[in-house]
Amino acid sequence: MSLPESVGNRIRELRKAKGWTQEQLAEAAGLHYSYIGGVERGDRNISLETLEKIILALQVPPFELFQFDENTDRKEIINKLMLLINSRETTELEMLTTITKNIIGLIELQQKVN
Repeated sequence: MSLPESVGNRIRELRKAKGWTQEQLAEAAGLHYSYIGGVERGDRNISLETLEKIILALQVPPFELFQFDENTDRKEIINKLMLLINSRETTELEMLTTITKNIIGLIELQQKVN
């Protein structure tokens, strides 16, 4: 798979994880929906400026567009988690990290018991 196809697939995954249509992403990025379709199919050789518009619209860190190698189901769940926490304040992220560590500790403890 080519880089434009891989990036396009990743944009589609992130868009769907957000629950958006191509039209909604296009509007948020200031682009035409048919252009988004071309990007997602890997038909468009987009500029860095356009890529930045899409990244800002999706509200994800740029590296997220280049995370290609994970299991699709796992990646979808991680995408949903990233989108849930992305807009949170630093103090909220610290609380979520503490809570997550505690939950993981409980899961590991339960696995040892079983």
